[in-house]
Amino acid sequence: MRNILVNIKGLSSQEFPKGITPLQIMTNTKGVSKDSIICKVDGVLTDLSVQLSNDCDLQFMDAKSKDGHSVLLHSTAHLMAQAVKRLFPKTKVTIGPYLDNRFYYDFDVETPFSEEDLAKIEAEMVNISNENLEIIHEVKSRDEALSFFDKIEEDYKVEIINDLDKDEILKVYSQGEFTDLCRGPHVPSTGAIKHFKLLSSSAAYWRADENNQTLQRVYGTSFQNEKDLKKYLNMLEEQKKRDHRKIGKELDLYFFDDEVGPGLPLWTPNGAVMIDELEALAKEKETASGYLRVKTPHLTKGELYEKSGHLKHYISSMYPAMDVDGIDYYMKPMNCPHHHKIFANTPKSYRDLPYRLSEYGTCYRYEKSGELFGLMRVRSMQMNDAHIYCTEEQFKDEFIGVCNLYMDYFKIFGIEKYEMRLSLHDPKGLGEKFIDNAELWKKTEDDVRNALKSANLKFVESVGDAAFYGPKIDVQVWSSIGREFTLATNQVDFAVPERFDLTYNDNDGTSKTPLCIHRAPLGTHERFIGFLIEHFGGNFPLWLAPKQVTVLPVSDKYNDYAEEVTKDLKSKGIRASLDNRSEKIGSKIRDAELQKINIMIIVGEKEVENKTVTVRRRFIKEQKELSLGNFSNEVLTEINERRVSN
Repeated sequence: MRNILVNIKGLSSQEFPKGITPLQIMTNTKGVSKDSIICKVDGVLTDLSVQLSNDCDLQFMDAKSKDGHSVLLHSTAHLMAQAVKRLFPKTKVTIGPYLDNRFYYDFDVETPFSEEDLAKIEAEMVNISNENLEIIHEVKSRDEALSFFDKIEEDYKVEIINDLDKDEILKVYSQGEFTDLCRGPHVPSTGAIKHFKLLSSSAAYWRADENNQTLQRVYGTSFQNEKDLKKYLNMLEEQKKRDHRKIGKELDLYFFDDEVGPGLPLWTPNGAVMIDELEALAKEKETASGYLRVKTPHLTKGELYEKSGHLKHYISSMYPAMDVDGIDYYMKPMNCPHHHKIFANTPKSYRDLPYRLSEYGTCYRYEKSGELFGLMRVRSMQMNDAHIYCTEEQFKDEFIGVCNLYMDYFKIFGIEKYEMRLSLHDPKGLGEKFIDNAELWKKTEDDVRNALKSANLKFVESVGDAAFYGPKIDVQVWSSIGREFTLATNQVDFAVPERFDLTYNDNDGTSKTPLCIHRAPLGTHERFIGFLIEHFGGNFPLWLAPKQVTVLPVSDKYNDYAEEVTKDLKSKGIRASLDNRSEKIGSKIRDAELQKINIMIIVGEKEVENKTVTVRRRFIKEQKELSLGNFSNEVLTEINERRVSN
């Protein structure tokens, strides 16, 4: 048997016997980390147990790498499923994917798992890990796989197989007595899974359809070492403290009401202040960039959405039609069709382009009740929306201009970690999920890719997540404690302008169709404020805080001066309030801190005599005495500069 040449990343190329496995190479080759749990063969993520039959490039990865961690999480989901089947043999297993730093598995059980059950499952997972069972994969024919899972009465696996394409390669992975249908890859043995924790359980629907069977979903996490696991669990505890639902209630920013309806937030005066500040920021930035503001109605005839393609591609996320005089009307899920109408309302020349229309339009989407989550998933949303109509030659600069606007916002809000994801179409979905024009898809995706590269913007690609009318950039951001959010989008539309007969007269006298860029740098008020609550933990920068200053008289006899100070601050546009309750000053300070008010002004005998104020800031022990004028100037400068912190 001839040898094969294996180029191991980080090492020199070496010859090995044909049929050797990466696991054998790892075990017997110096310089390869023995913590490796997975590998890539010619760039393809592969099990360590696969036999190598040709010359290849080989890269080993441990669970600290992104790919390695995803495999560890997925393998831990299988470990959990095996433990569940041992403890609750009548349970039927469904699917168990990995998420970012987590995994889950959905089970069909007679009785939902209790906290005690989760503890038992986790203990059994430890036992299976200690057994160090080899994880073996094999390929089965369709008939073999159907026969196997039918025999062990795993109905959901049978349904999954029946729904797959006829030519789908079916893999199964086995560890001890447990076998699961899975594409893989996985870690080499259960002994490689040591540091894990089950987090919670909740109800879920089979295939996310509320008409299907209710399942029990169990979440967990897994890491390469105990240190990383503890770090993540500590972060989860911090996330609980910063939960936007909890802090939103404590600071009286918004609420939901059963008589209004789920997913329809009511903003209080405090929350409305934050909305106004964000909208003022957006207007300022957009005006400086040449945007024109418009207003459009909350509903329209169905024929508009039929023309735009929303009824074909988006109707499941729209509110049902309203019959008005025999005509279907819909609450608008998007602003774009209305903006297209405004563009078409007057003739356009190439001199008018780029033509930028912006709106904080309220949109409505029917999110399923099980998917609603605080401000993150709602049914009514105010979107920082805009549409840029431009020529093909202008596209690159306009697209990069939007991305640069993102960067400005990141600086303003102290967002240090972010990622741009170029969402591409899936050729298999042409005509159904995506506009059926392969040539235009390729050209537009190449244009976007080249624009990002020319601006030296880092990005990753994601196939199948494009909008139905073109590729898009989804902007992922991480809060100060490491939680990931989808913040904004930047989409290219090569199809819908033509459907609306949008044209402009070019400099050669011909009529041409513009490109359209859909962009929403701040996303929606709802999701962005939810992010900001958790990012700052409710300790908002002064310019954004609903309550900026509170004036605290030491006793009732200083109330008149305190009222004078409060009135003066308000006249200068500072959001000031007066706490003139007959309480001790210590109690007033504690209450102000609980309300997360940035600045406390304390006035007593000395301040009245000197016509000054004593300034106490949250998180700063040192107090200072200032004239009211100097204090106001200092605060207004901080507000106007929109500093993240003082």
